[in-house]
Amino acid sequence: MSNAVDVVRSFYAAVESGQHGEQLAGLLADDARTVERPNLVSPSGRVSDRDAMLAASTAGARLLASQRYDVRSVLEVGDLVVTRLTWTGTVAVDAGPFHAGQQLTAHIAQFVRVVDGRVAEIETYDCYEPVT
Repeated sequence: MSNAVDVVRSFYAAVESGQHGEQLAGLLADDARTVERPNLVSPSGRVSDRDAMLAASTAGARLLASQRYDVRSVLEVGDLVVTRLTWTGTVAVDAGPFHAGQQLTAHIAQFVRVVDGRVAEIETYDCYEPVT
């Protein structure tokens, strides 16, 4: 496994373990950004800078009782790590369309660029299973 793949796996493990906000800052490049393609949670998609990424991680930690990243496959091309994974999360509190105890599942393809040992960009395609 390469250093870039290790960085991506470390990022997933940190988020999965409940780290958020400044606890994740060392894993992100100073100019990191996320490009989120339209999905259930973000119907119009969005682009987030590093500060917004850290804030979103804190919001997610408050919303979710737990989350898991089940990485199915990894492909590395230069500084780009492509992952295919299944994400599951259990909602902790009633919020918007979500209710406490609800299980969310998304099948995800992510393209993660790693520069100097830190996540520089995440482009994510999140396909959520129907919510009931």
